[in-house]
Amino acid sequence: MTTNADESADEPPARPRRRAPAGAAVLREDVTDAIRAAVFGELAAVGYARMSIEGIARRAGVGKTAVYRRWRSKLHLVLDVVSAMAVSGFPVPDTGSLEDDLRLLYGVTSRALRHPVASQIIPDLQAEAARNPDLAEAFQKALRDGQEGVASKIVAAAEERGDIRPDIDPDLALDLISGPLYWRAVVTRSPNLPKGYLQNLARATAGALRAL
Repeated sequence: MTTNADESADEPPARPRRRAPAGAAVLREDVTDAIRAAVFGELAAVGYARMSIEGIARRAGVGKTAVYRRWRSKLHLVLDVVSAMAVSGFPVPDTGSLEDDLRLLYGVTSRALRHPVASQIIPDLQAEAARNPDLAEAFQKALRDGQEGVASKIVAAAEERGDIRPDIDPDLALDLISGPLYWRAVVTRSPNLPKGYLQNLARATAGALRAL
């Protein structure tokens, strides 16, 4: 009797393996990216409650099956897209000055929050999150992690330079850095910032961090 490791030459040759259908093993990245972009478009256009897999597929220019191969439901799709926001994050400023680092961070964050798509999507997801614990958890993580990754590096650099105390409360520091701009751009939805606002906010926040 022969084994799999030492097959007899008298045995008939093995039947060739069937090739997997094209696209069965590897999902095309360009299609995945198109679907993710379509989610943002649909959220901005109709909101989470009215958004459908059919609408996402139509906007992405793909069939519904392409969406369902990647995500089980609308909720899972949105959770994935929202979670990806935290991964992308923001560039970390490194100017050698706490105040200048904050000013650059606020400039990037302000533009992102006041973008027409973001200004429509974020309030809608906040309202939906109040009714959906899974979405609420992912949404809050995306918002917090996106800022925390950058803010923690700004704080760490300031600690290294001796600009702030080394034992500063990291959660309080994050609230001080992120809270005011988020309040103005997302909660009160002020369309325009007064001249010099970001520079003054950076100066005030830097002073508050030094006072902790």
